[in-house]
Amino acid sequence: MTLKLHLHPFASYCQKAIIAFYENGAPFEACFVDLGEEASRAAFLALWPMGKMPVLEDDVRGEVIPEASIVIEYLELHYPGATRLIPADPDMAWRTRLMDRMFDLYVQSPMQAIVGDRLRPDSERDPAGVAAARAQLRTVYGVLEKDLAGKTWAMGEAFSLADCAAAPALFYAGRLEPFGGDHPVLTRYCERLMQRPSVARTVDEARPYRALFPGPELTED
Repeated sequence: MTLKLHLHPFASYCQKAIIAFYENGAPFEACFVDLGEEASRAAFLALWPMGKMPVLEDDVRGEVIPEASIVIEYLELHYPGATRLIPADPDMAWRTRLMDRMFDLYVQSPMQAIVGDRLRPDSERDPAGVAAARAQLRTVYGVLEKDLAGKTWAMGEAFSLADCAAAPALFYAGRLEPFGGDHPVLTRYCERLMQRPSVARTVDEARPYRALFPGPELTED
């Protein structure tokens, strides 16, 4: 197999890359990484010492590509598929990358701060940090509510890199800090994402690992 994607199915950034592969249609080998298991962790760190997933390994080109956004860029460049994830128009391309950053930095990051706090011992909890993370989520929900108005997908009528970033970010963040009735546009967008075949497949494949989530938010469905 030319392309090996080193991942954990439950990790949100891994899901971002997986969605892109399912949209693209390129064959790949999913290489499961368990950082809690010594041999698996050692093998992964030998490949990418920073220890962050996902990482794409291209045996034919001899490349190791970390970071979900860059994995998707690489896939688009060297293995283009059925769905063009980064627009050809230069202005639309940078706007798509900006929206990708919005979901990563202002949805994923505060969401992961809340989850990470739950994994700490009680004596090391950071209530102020969690409150700040929730406030940032509410702020970005308001920004997205305006920006997504009148659009089917994040950038318009075409599914893109931005939607790959949005799906796992909003799936988890919306459980931790619900959108509420004052964000109907964002709510409907998230519903469309969850119905997209590539996203639905990715969410379903992660379902067996939901017990790993530190809280009750993922037990409802």
